[in-house]
Amino acid sequence: MSPQKPLRVAVTGCNGKVGKHAVDALLAAGHEVFGIDRQPPGRDDINSIVADLTDYGQTFDALGSVGWDILGDTTDHAFDVVVHLAAVPHPRMFGNAETFANNVTAAYNVFEACRRLGLRDIVLASSETVLGVPFDDTITYLPLDENSPRRGRNAYGLSKLLIEQIAEEYTKNDPELRVTALRLSYVQNVEEYAEYPDFADDLDYRIWDLWSYIDGRDTGTALEKALHYQPRGFETFLIVADDTVMPIPTPDLVNARFPNVSVKGELGDRTPLLSNEAAKQRLGFHPQHSWRDHVSAER
Repeated sequence: MSPQKPLRVAVTGCNGKVGKHAVDALLAAGHEVFGIDRQPPGRDDINSIVADLTDYGQTFDALGSVGWDILGDTTDHAFDVVVHLAAVPHPRMFGNAETFANNVTAAYNVFEACRRLGLRDIVLASSETVLGVPFDDTITYLPLDENSPRRGRNAYGLSKLLIEQIAEEYTKNDPELRVTALRLSYVQNVEEYAEYPDFADDLDYRIWDLWSYIDGRDTGTALEKALHYQPRGFETFLIVADDTVMPIPTPDLVNARFPNVSVKGELGDRTPLLSNEAAKQRLGFHPQHSWRDHVSAER
């Protein structure tokens, strides 16, 4: 797949926090975007279909969509890439059982529909929670990376972990299938940065994800980069900003809360404790946004 070639891309969960940034980035790159969500997207720059992805029939129908008018129908190979974002987006938004059932069922339905429709390129929104959020001092080393052990510590994290496992099994069964899973850190929009300087008052307020985050605009860029990833099979990438949410240097954070955890390499003042090096080296993704661009770290 050439990075210069405009692609036809299905985006599930196009109305969500990440979905809106994904659609913006894909359109800006010249791709043809088709949205899939439980509600119409409320924007007129893409075509879309309303579908509940926990229903396999609706999922299959949506991912076969080819028509842009009333004469449209369904077909195999309808899209170049499927970007699967649709999910309950964080723990305790709904009950645990509903969160788990929704996320895992929707992902299975997407993978299975793609298999039957001949769609062999999938970009998956995973999460840093698969590494054991909320993190504690049982972590093996810092910064964590793609090789860190997976652990589902709540219903949401467990759903994301099992979705990765399902994706991996699908790629084992089909050597032509590619699933690129982006482990998105805590996704933030500009208006959410106003409180960041005050985080210095409480080291533990955001310790649960090792003080990591990613600007929503950068999630769109990362997803667009992942469209063009060539290797077949299953692979994961942490998508994290180049700094932490804290106005306090990273070595001081580690010394204060993880003094007995092994540190790999040198930690700069802003080094994130979830490593984004693999995404930089293999996807060509480099975060462009920081909370420091919008509010001062000084109080």
